[in-house]
Amino acid sequence: MSTPFAKPGQIERKWYVVDATDKTLGRLATRIATVLKGKHKAQFTPHVDTGDFVIVTNAGKVRLTGKKMTDKLYHWHTGYPGGLKTMQAGHMIERDPGRVLKLAVKGMLPNTSLHRRMLGKLKVYRGAEHPHSAQKPEPLPL
Repeated sequence: MSTPFAKPGQIERKWYVVDATDKTLGRLATRIATVLKGKHKAQFTPHVDTGDFVIVTNAGKVRLTGKKMTDKLYHWHTGYPGGLKTMQAGHMIERDPGRVLKLAVKGMLPNTSLHRRMLGKLKVYRGAEHPHSAQKPEPLPL
């Protein structure tokens, strides 16, 4: 008996919408990463992108536990000498909440060639509105 593998043309993609209001960042990111990878489907295949699209609204209202708003730091480098930048999680959420959520999900996706394709199916919005109503997204069960 052979194992059936999903082929890229045979995959049905759904659209899910998540309201991030008062949801914990890490728990929300793990559920989103699972859906983006396609691990919630019976036809999951590691070398094929079988995941669905995820729309996150109210990303600015995501919650961090403990003292992470002040103690958690994000680092990046501009590419210039002495260009190491650091920002607290609280300031990052005020400035660009979508970036915080995308970085959390990005760290949970596999480091393969499918990485960018999976992350491209994540749509994050600061407010409650999104332009994807034509895709008829369903609420994601958390």
